[in-house]
Amino acid sequence: MRVYLDNAATTPLDPEVLKEMYKVMENTYGNPSSIHAHGREARTLIERSRKTIANLLHTSPAEIFFTSSGTEADNTAIRCGINDHNIKHAITTRLEHHAVLHTMEALEKAGTIKLSFVDVDSKGNLDYDHLETLLKANDRSFVSLMHANNEIGTLSDMERVGDLCEAYNAIYHCDTVQTMGHYTHDLSKLKAHFLVCAGHKLHGPKGVGFLHVNHRIKIKPLIYGGAQERNMRGGTENIYGIVGLAKALEIAYAEMEQHQQHVQGLKTYMMNQLTESIPGISFNGETDPAKSLYTVLNVQFPEMEMADMLLFNLDIAGISASGGSACSSGSDIGSHVLTAIGASPSRPSVRFSFSKYSTKDEVDFTVAKVRELCLVNA
Repeated sequence: MRVYLDNAATTPLDPEVLKEMYKVMENTYGNPSSIHAHGREARTLIERSRKTIANLLHTSPAEIFFTSSGTEADNTAIRCGINDHNIKHAITTRLEHHAVLHTMEALEKAGTIKLSFVDVDSKGNLDYDHLETLLKANDRSFVSLMHANNEIGTLSDMERVGDLCEAYNAIYHCDTVQTMGHYTHDLSKLKAHFLVCAGHKLHGPKGVGFLHVNHRIKIKPLIYGGAQERNMRGGTENIYGIVGLAKALEIAYAEMEQHQQHVQGLKTYMMNQLTESIPGISFNGETDPAKSLYTVLNVQFPEMEMADMLLFNLDIAGISASGGSACSSGSDIGSHVLTAIGASPSRPSVRFSFSKYSTKDEVDFTVAKVRELCLVNA
């Protein structure tokens, strides 16, 4: 048996998405910037996809810009939002995805900004009072705080962050890569300037994403070239990917309630089975369903021999997962997220992440194999 429990890294392509993409690959090959019939046909597919996404998110198609990835969307929002608005102070956390954290650190190193970090607790929850203190103490800030942490699953309160940013005239960017298509986002009400999406996180294709840019803010392009994406992103559009992304998001919204119930049920079941089977096991991040991304379960195992081989041994046993330990020194290459929440570097951690295709049998198989490995290495 081969079990895939690394859906936070990437998800399998939905067969219905593949069908839509294949039709485009087979029949639509014009350049969408060309004015002839073949080009207009390609352009129509892109704009239809943009409208589909905008309708699902309750925003205008003019606020959706297609990119090659969530990373590009994050970089565009951060670099252009800061540079084009002459921002000198930025706020984030040490838990952010490297697409955000490394971009912020590069801007600080270049002398563009002063960077402040919001305090978090041992479960990865934001200290909102500290966020307000940082906003008060500085002139207009750029705030980048993710909706759900990709390693431990802890959720932030987007509405509360948005209200604080509005109160202090800050620009708010939220990395929503892990939650787009898994939760509803009503952009007509949310007080965020930038949100992002990566298609492969919601059973869509790799190599495509989008950046939502609220109409209240204007930025210049990160990538120059042609006039694509209304002069916001040079480069011939990935037509097949864009159509696939729109279809994937459409399916995600149609199946969301059923998807949430199924996946949360598997996550809760696995937590209970692991707790009963392995003494001393614990979980990183929030486990309360109201505060935790339902697709992610980060498990901290007891100390064991050959802890650094745990993921390898899981792979040999037929289980695909990811994770690692907290850094024990500045030279370690470990999880910066686990280090930031104070997780023990001597205890290995594994992130199991689920999708609508995950099953109870797969969870049972995984728990049994994990228990074997823990007994052998105890």
